[in-house]
Amino acid sequence: MAPAPPVPVITSAPPSLWSRFSKFVTDNKTLIYTVGAATFVVVSGAGIYYVYYKKPSSPTAPSSPPPEAAPETKSASEKKKAKKEKRKQKKEKERQEGAKESVADEHLTSTETKPVAQPTLEEEQSDLPDVSDEALTSVSLETRKEYSIQYKNAGNAEFKKKSYDKAIELYTKAISLSPDAVFYSNRAACYSAQEKWEKVIEDATAALGLEPEYLKALSRRGNAYEKLEQYPDAIVDYTAVCILSGSPNDPLSASIDRLLQKCGEIRAQELLRTKKRALPSIAFVTSYLDSFHERPIPPEVSSASEPSGNYYLKLGLEAMEKKTVESYEEASNAFAKAVELNAENMGLALELRGTFKFLMADNQGAMEDLNKSIELAPCVQAYVKRALLFMDLSDPVKCNADFESAIGLDPTSPDIYYHRGQIHFLLSEFADAAKDYQKSIDLDKKFVYSHIQLAVTQYKLGSTSSAMAGFRRCIKNFDKTPDVFNYYGELLMDQQRYSDAIEKFDQAFEIENSQKTSGINVLPLINKAFVLWHYKQGTVQEAEELCKKALLLDPQSDIAVGTLAQLVLSQNRMDDALVYFEKQLELARTETEITQAATYIEAAKTQAKLIENYPQLKARLAGMSQGMAM
Repeated sequence: MAPAPPVPVITSAPPSLWSRFSKFVTDNKTLIYTVGAATFVVVSGAGIYYVYYKKPSSPTAPSSPPPEAAPETKSASEKKKAKKEKRKQKKEKERQEGAKESVADEHLTSTETKPVAQPTLEEEQSDLPDVSDEALTSVSLETRKEYSIQYKNAGNAEFKKKSYDKAIELYTKAISLSPDAVFYSNRAACYSAQEKWEKVIEDATAALGLEPEYLKALSRRGNAYEKLEQYPDAIVDYTAVCILSGSPNDPLSASIDRLLQKCGEIRAQELLRTKKRALPSIAFVTSYLDSFHERPIPPEVSSASEPSGNYYLKLGLEAMEKKTVESYEEASNAFAKAVELNAENMGLALELRGTFKFLMADNQGAMEDLNKSIELAPCVQAYVKRALLFMDLSDPVKCNADFESAIGLDPTSPDIYYHRGQIHFLLSEFADAAKDYQKSIDLDKKFVYSHIQLAVTQYKLGSTSSAMAGFRRCIKNFDKTPDVFNYYGELLMDQQRYSDAIEKFDQAFEIENSQKTSGINVLPLINKAFVLWHYKQGTVQEAEELCKKALLLDPQSDIAVGTLAQLVLSQNRMDDALVYFEKQLELARTETEITQAATYIEAAKTQAKLIENYPQLKARLAGMSQGMAM
C-alpha cells in the first residue's frame, strides 16, 4: 500500500496513485485498478456488457453452470402456427399432449409395481407413423412436419425417463423428417446429460444455424464450451443470452463473471512466469518517495569512495534526487550493489533496496530487506514502510504494531502520523485520520500533503466549509505546489462546480509543467478529461486528446492508458480499446493487476466477437454504453 499524496476526494474521479497501488484497497474497498474515470464500464472483474445488468458480487465466488433445461415441447414451426390458431385449438392441443404424457407416466408406474420385460424401441414406436423411405415417397412436406413433431414428442417422453439413447434416436428421426432448431437443441440436451460435450456443441450450433437467437441452444452450447474449458467461447454464448433475453439472468451473470476471472487468471499465470519486474510510472515513484521527509546523508556515505558498498549507496541517493526514469533505475541498481558489497551502512542500504522492491511489487523481497534493516539499524522510515507493506498484505495488527514501534523511536516524526492517517482514511475512519493529519501538521507545518489530506478528510466528514477554507489556505501557503490545485479541483468537481474545477486542473498542470522537464504528474490532465467527458463539459474527442497528451508525457501512466481504453470503448472503437487494454497488461506489475487487466481484455474480446456474431446487437450495445456514460 504505497502512500502517495493524497487520497482522492470522490470515488468517481480517477483514482489517485495511492488507491491504484493498493492491493488492500482493491480487495477490500472495491476500488478499481487503472480503470480511471469510467468505472461504469468494468467493475469487479466483470465484462464490458455484463456490468449493465450485474449485481455486486465477488468475482472469484464459485458458481455452478446454468442448469440443464428439459427439451423444448414446441418446435419453431409449431410456435409460428400457435400464434395463428385460436385459443380453443391451442388449449385442446395442450390437453392432448398432456394425455399422452400421462399415459407414459402410467406405463412407468406399472413397470415399477409389476416386473415385466422392458419394451423395445420398436414396440414403443408402434403408434408412430412409418417413416421408411418407401412410406415417405408420396408424403407432403406438411405431413412430414407433423410426423417430425410426433417423433419429437416421443423423444421428449424418453428424455423424461432418462432413456437418452432412445430419445436421441427419436430426435434424429424428427430431424431427418423436418430439420428444426428445437429438435437439434433437444438432442443436444441428451448429449449434455451423457456429457458428450463435442456433440452438444455440434447440435447446438446446428440449432443456431436455423434460429440464430435461440437462447436455450446458446445456453447449452455455452455450458458445453465451459466443460471443455473453452472459456472465451462460453463467455460469448452466455453474454449473448443475457443481451438477447433483454433481462437479467443471475446464474448466467455469475458464470460470465467467474469465467472472465478464470481467463484473466490463466493469462496472468502465463505472464508472471516470464514478466520482468519493473518500476511503475515516474510520477508514481516520485509521489511515493516525496511522501517521506528527506533525511541527511550520513557523513560516512557522502564521503565514500569507489568501490565500497557505501559508495554505491551514495550513488543511489544522488540518483534519486534527479527524479527521472533513468535515475530511478540507476538508484535501484546502486542500492542492490551496495547490499551486494556489504555496505558499512547496511541497514540504510537494505531499507532503500526494499523500498524499490516494494515499488516493483516484490512484496516478499521487500519484507525480507525491511526485516533485516530493522534488525541492523531500526529507524522510523523503515518501520513506517514495513507497516504499509503489512497493510498491503492485509495484516492490520502488525501494521499498527510497526506504527507504535516508530512512535517509540521518535514520537516527533510527522511521517508516522501522515501515513497512519492515510490508513485510517482508506478504512473510512475519518475522525481518526483527521487527528493524525493534524498531528503531522503540528510537527511540520511545511509538509503540504498533510494539509491537503486534512482538507479532504474534513470534506468527507461533511464539513464542506472547513474543507474549502483548508484548500484556500493551502493555495495561499503552497501556491507553487500543483497537487494543491489538482485535489482542490476534485473537491470542486464533486460539488458540480465544473468550470472552477477545470480552472484548478489547468493551474495544477501549468505549475507542474513549469517546474519539471521530466517526471510530470499527468493526473490533472486526466481529471480534466474526466470532467469534459463524463460531465458533458466538452467533447469525447477533447478528453481523448488530453489523455493522449498525458500518455505522451508519461508513457508508463497506467491511469492514462486505462482512461483512454474506456474513452474509445464508449465510442465502440473496439480495436483501439484492445490496444490500450494490452498496454494496461504490459504496465501491470502485481498478480492482482495483471489478472484484472487480462480480464478486461477478455471482456473486450467478448464484445467484439458478439458484434461479429450478432451485428444487430451493435446498436444496442452502443446505446447501453452511451446511457451508462451519462
